[in-house]
Amino acid sequence: MVEFTVFKGSKDNKVVSSTTRRHIGPHEVLVRVTHSGLCGTDLHYTHIDMGLGHEGAGIVEEVGERVTLFKKGDRAGWGYVHGACGYCKECLRGAETFCPERKMYGEANLDQGSMASHGVWNEGFLFQIPEGMKAEDAAPLMCGGATVFNALHFHGVKSTDRVGVIGVGGLGHLAIQFAAKMGCEVVVFSGTDSKKEEAVKLGATEFHATKGLRDLKVNLKNGKIDHLLVTTSQQPDWDLYLPIMAPSGTIYPLSVSNDDLKIPYMPIIMGGLKIQGSLVAARQIHREMLTFAAVHDVRPMIQTFPLSVEGISEALDALESGRMRYRGVLVA
Repeated sequence: MVEFTVFKGSKDNKVVSSTTRRHIGPHEVLVRVTHSGLCGTDLHYTHIDMGLGHEGAGIVEEVGERVTLFKKGDRAGWGYVHGACGYCKECLRGAETFCPERKMYGEANLDQGSMASHGVWNEGFLFQIPEGMKAEDAAPLMCGGATVFNALHFHGVKSTDRVGVIGVGGLGHLAIQFAAKMGCEVVVFSGTDSKKEEAVKLGATEFHATKGLRDLKVNLKNGKIDHLLVTTSQQPDWDLYLPIMAPSGTIYPLSVSNDDLKIPYMPIIMGGLKIQGSLVAARQIHREMLTFAAVHDVRPMIQTFPLSVEGISEALDALESGRMRYRGVLVA
């Protein structure tokens, strides 16, 4: 039995410190948390009595008797999915994120999270952090990086495709880097020009400030947008974007929202467009994402905060107010 500190939400919508006790099962690993990413999804759970955080990075301290993938001293990280059955159709096709018995943040293992001193996790859903990658950079990749990489990789984006990214924020700034490093032309859309210089440095080949526009003057020399990643918390003005989509193009709503998706009907039919739901990455794609990020030097832009009640509260406030540039990382 091990006992460790976990930072939880509460009915008062305040972060509180708590204690969790767990046995280390035969296939489980005790990880000492050194860094935790802060994701927009965490804002949805601060009013619930559950462990916060799903972008963990740390050091393996103990392993169960049947663990084969990790040893003491290894660096390990984890993300949104904690478990799956392993034998259903979705698991066998490498899409265990859609397993009917999946264990996910906010639905399972509610007594622990990445905002904690330690965590006990199934070895099959932990990931080796590549050599040379800083843990503070690895943590935000465990969900933010996995989310955008999965949309690009799982759905077959090619280097010859034109990729549009709406929003330069926690997800958007990573999407720009991944798409650019994959060899794609990356067209970025943001409200104003304030993030243009950053977007270009991250790999954007074209940038458009959209505030007040009735139509977008996208450079059509190389074609329209084949894949459009929506990373903003609010739905965009679809009348702006549907005309610049290539025939059979795909739109990926990636941010979390409880609102209904409202989009003009006929442009989807006439353009043969697809609206593709995309969750975080399955494990093999997650591994490939970490390797790709290490090889191609894809790094999140981060702000650090102490891994404490005060530090987490400050980070959540920065995220909710829009002051975060662009991923918060809590440091033990």
